[in-house]
Amino acid sequence: MVNLKIDPYIFDTLMRDLCGHDRQPSAFLVYLFLYRWTDAVCNHTIAVSLRDIAEATGLSKRSVQSAITRLHSRKLISIRRKSITDIPAYTVLFPWRRHSDGTP
Repeated sequence: MVNLKIDPYIFDTLMRDLCGHDRQPSAFLVYLFLYRWTDAVCNHTIAVSLRDIAEATGLSKRSVQSAITRLHSRKLISIRRKSITDIPAYTVLFPWRRHSDGTP
């Protein structure tokens, strides 16, 4: 069993913002998924396919694509890939924190 420490802002503000205001609960689930797995590798970046995210969260691949788009546009994640067909590497960002790049 691994303990995961979650920033209170994620539940106190971000959940209400993504689920209520944006009406995108899938974006909140995908953010939590990425948050958990990037925390496990201790660098806030992970390469993972849309299909793997969909299977892990119980969402459709299309819902995951939409969630990724929303998270990226809200600057909650950054996406990097070497080529258009490469599996993307997602970096979880924390824009509410003091550092300009959103890192802890």
